Amino acid sequence: MTNEIVNSALSKVMYPGFTKDIVTFGFVNSIEINGKDVSFNVEITSSAPEVAQQITDEATKELKAVGASKVSCNIKAPKIPDATPAPKSKNIAPQVKNFLMVSSGKGGVGKSTTSVNIAVALAAQGKKVGLLDADIYGPNIPRMMGIADVKPEVTGNKVLPIKAYGIEVMSMGSLMEEGQSLMWRGAMIMKAIEQFLRDILWSELDVLVIDMPPGTGDAQLTLAQSVPVTAGLTVTTPQAVSIDDSRRSLDMFRKLNIPIAGIVENMSGFIAPDTGVEYDIFGKGTSGPMAKEFDTEIIAEIPIEPSIRTGGDEGKPITFVNPTSESAKRYIAAAESIWATIESINADGGATNDSVQPTTPPGVSACSV
Repeated sequence: MTNEIVNSALSKVMYPGFTKDIVTFGFVNSIEINGKDVSFNVEITSSAPEVAQQITDEATKELKAVGASKVSCNIKAPKIPDATPAPKSKNIAPQVKNFLMVSSGKGGVGKSTTSVNIAVALAAQGKKVGLLDADIYGPNIPRMMGIADVKPEVTGNKVLPIKAYGIEVMSMGSLMEEGQSLMWRGAMIMKAIEQFLRDILWSELDVLVIDMPPGTGDAQLTLAQSVPVTAGLTVTTPQAVSIDDSRRSLDMFRKLNIPIAGIVENMSGFIAPDTGVEYDIFGKGTSGPMAKEFDTEIIAEIPIEPSIRTGGDEGKPITFVNPTSESAKRYIAAAESIWATIESINADGGATNDSVQPTTPPGVSACSV
């Protein structure tokens, strides 16, 4: 048995799908002959196992036909690529260290009021804070922050956030005419969320507080896929109808793998402005069982207090203009709790959104698979 005999036999083995043999292609190397035992390598370009098996079978047949007793065909093929490569975490606003998603299952529960006062409280604690009003259909943040008549500056193709109470603020309400309605489909909402994150010149922020639209739809999923949300905060009221919807909001956080920073129970009791006495008129603490269900806690029970309403209408957040009021104290305590949660999450490796990245090929709708 010689090299010439081996090469001659292997030259009869065609590469599957081609009219050339494996010797002509230059795939055969490292031939070793020990008596009638033959071993060799075949380096192929296909990762398909059936190609390797066909070459092995035909090479063994041809070599045994010329007198080989033992044939060792070592196929070297490329590694089979993963059918669905693991998605990577995405962050289109890397200058922001942490993202706080403020959500609610339904509208009218004081989500925007909570977002404003939590942002102001965090800023008062020395944090560099941004406030994004992502509630496209009901952008109330400009009025609540006292910037309803202020338009942002444009630098090139980027927009500078408006500054108020030491916070960087951006809202669709600051970009459109007062009273103008938006009748956008989901795709436009998704694009707007991405642009608010990518095309606004946010500075190096410790945290961006994001006031989300009510519900669990396109905006929430787009945000979660665009940036790694550090923590989620749910706002509810004591009524059962609100708690039912808030449970969906918490379930959304769980499905998007967003750590839950807690629950703010708004309109929880009533503080009389003349006496300061607190009355339980709409219920209080009724979201406790829901908090246990989702392994979280009520971090603030915010009472109905007229100064909260007037502060929102006049653009004077209660945590800024009256930080010693009972409601302001509770917002401040909630902000401290939220920041402690954020620090704990970061100490444990930080947030990631790799598990919620789309896995459908480009150009293919997730709805069609």
